[in-house]
Amino acid sequence: MTAEHTVSFTQMKNGTKEDYKLLERLEKPYLALTADRVLDELRRQGEVSLEGYRITRLEHGLQSGTRALRDGADIDWVVGALLHDIGDGLAPQNHDRFSAEVIRPFVRDEVAWVVEHHGIFQVFYYGHHYGWDRNARDEFKDHPCWQCCADFCERWDQASFDPDYQYEPLEVFEPMVREVFGRKAYDPAVLQEGVVKGLPPLA
Repeated sequence: MTAEHTVSFTQMKNGTKEDYKLLERLEKPYLALTADRVLDELRRQGEVSLEGYRITRLEHGLQSGTRALRDGADIDWVVGALLHDIGDGLAPQNHDRFSAEVIRPFVRDEVAWVVEHHGIFQVFYYGHHYGWDRNARDEFKDHPCWQCCADFCERWDQASFDPDYQYEPLEVFEPMVREVFGRKAYDPAVLQEGVVKGLPPLA
């Protein structure tokens, strides 16, 4: 990089206002490509995935997103369902929290909360086979989003490991991902903290 495109400091505390204005300007096009990076990671999950399952992580995300879409869920829920395991590649032990942080600046608070906690809620379906407490999710029983998370797991997550399920291709979801990640980060009008709409009712 040329000098006019690099900061003057080697320690952040020594940076000038001009340095940080430069970084702010250079950051904008990078931030604009967030959706591309998320979609690339999702595609990668179709190539490198956890072994043993009958489908890839990409297919699992597409199935989950398709179920949400077909249930009439809004865009926040659909993108949340699609990307709820996006953190598997880098953070398999805490992928739920990792995935939540990826979407948190751009979706309703309830959706981020559900994605953040879906891991412990999923234990309900298999924990007893390992000798774990399958009802560990009840730690959050008094949280306003408890039922949302239970419904999310029952309807869209645990049901989406089916190699015969006819799901929508990634191209269907790409405009939704771009719309969500094109929002202003942490916009209170988007986050709607304290608002719990829940999943759409079953037809």
